[in-house]
Amino acid sequence: MKTTDLPLALKFLRKTIKLWRVPVVTVISYHRNPFMVLVSCLLSLRTRDEITEAASKRLFALAHSPKKLLHLDPEIVEGLIYPVSFYRKKTLTLYEICRSIIAENKGKVPDSLDKLLSLKGVGRKTANLTLVLGYNKPGICVDVHVHRIMNRWGYIQTKSPDESEIALRQKLPKRYWMEINNLLVSFGQNICKPQSPYCSKCKISKYCDKNGITRHR
Repeated sequence: MKTTDLPLALKFLRKTIKLWRVPVVTVISYHRNPFMVLVSCLLSLRTRDEITEAASKRLFALAHSPKKLLHLDPEIVEGLIYPVSFYRKKTLTLYEICRSIIAENKGKVPDSLDKLLSLKGVGRKTANLTLVLGYNKPGICVDVHVHRIMNRWGYIQTKSPDESEIALRQKLPKRYWMEINNLLVSFGQNICKPQSPYCSKCKISKYCDKNGITRHR
């Protein structure tokens, strides 16, 4: 994909995304609660959206702040978030994060990338998404969809999401940073799938280099 083609591709995706299901963490961000964004993002790791959505609703019905979560018994939290992937490990991580937030940040989720990354279990994807959706601050959230699609398009050439974030911070115009994850997650879930993407249905196929695609529909 040529640099000059990117605005055209993103313009089309902004229109098309309205036809697709909104990613669950984005929906949760409508509550304007950074803690809920952070937690739902952690729950979503290696977990399908519909499972994350149900687990988040159960948990937030009882605890939508660090203090309230710490008042719950760990076994209750495990039951609430099951069957998200690694639910027992994620429960332990949630308690450690809540303790850190209360002890080191007066109960408020940090609003800087470095401080978010200092929390146990919080990687760059989660930290950036919390900044973007929780605080409306600039960040580039690069998950497997963003990494895969940007490389398929030929916009960047990287081997991991972390490398993709670095490359995009250098190349992607800042005006696109905050929306890129939401656009490409929806696009990746519906059209540009990991295996056998729907190239025949893709309206921006003409801009794509189709790097790494060996089979498509």
